[in-house]
Amino acid sequence: MGRLNHIFISHAHGDHTFGLFGLLSSFNLMGREHELHLYGTSELENIILTHFQLFDIRLTYPLIFHHLNCKSSSKIYEDKHVEIECFPLKHRIPTCGFLVREKSKPRKLKKEMLERYNIPIENRKNIKEGADFITGEGQTIPNNELTEDPPAQKSFAYCTDTLFNRGMVSKIKGIDLLFHEATFMESEAQRARETFHSTARQAAEIAKEAKVRNLVLGHFSARYKDLSSLLNEAREVFQNTELAEEGKVFKI
Repeated sequence: MGRLNHIFISHAHGDHTFGLFGLLSSFNLMGREHELHLYGTSELENIILTHFQLFDIRLTYPLIFHHLNCKSSSKIYEDKHVEIECFPLKHRIPTCGFLVREKSKPRKLKKEMLERYNIPIENRKNIKEGADFITGEGQTIPNNELTEDPPAQKSFAYCTDTLFNRGMVSKIKGIDLLFHEATFMESEAQRARETFHSTARQAAEIAKEAKVRNLVLGHFSARYKDLSSLLNEAREVFQNTELAEEGKVFKI
């Protein structure tokens, strides 16, 4: 757990925040010292700090809050590997979706070309970034002979809780994996509208319109003891659909 340094919370409803109290307290008991970043609406900070005050908890580590504006899209995190954006969802209170994109990687050098042209180390960085190579005899070797395409950038979006919302389609276009809530089946579509949630079929429609590669359904109503019905409903529209079940791992 010590490797967990950034936590992103879509909105301040209890089923998305109650678990934080125990987690943050556990870090305290473990003697954590390095900072932890918490991303959410301003209400989330009030909830957490009030809890700590009531239970007289004094953290051993810096807890840094980043307030999200759920009315517009913005980049909220970046490191050398990924960028994370938040974007608006439609729920009863301000709610954000999250889009995680891997950063583009430099082109891959072909080992046999490095050896054939005896390319010095100091030239290799520029070649990875697209430069050609000029030999000692003045011959220009095109970059596409020296390199190959890097692995495709991977991407993941997390969308819950939300009313059926075509407005998100352009934001998640073509991503590798979409997690989308499926609180109800289509037979409860009216209930879904009233509570600002989505059905399994609606989640599949979003995935189909956005041309994502894979869809994972989650956030199921407790009324469904057998989740296969939600899965089947979604697969009628979008075949590459799976259920988010406890302990299940999805590889992009």
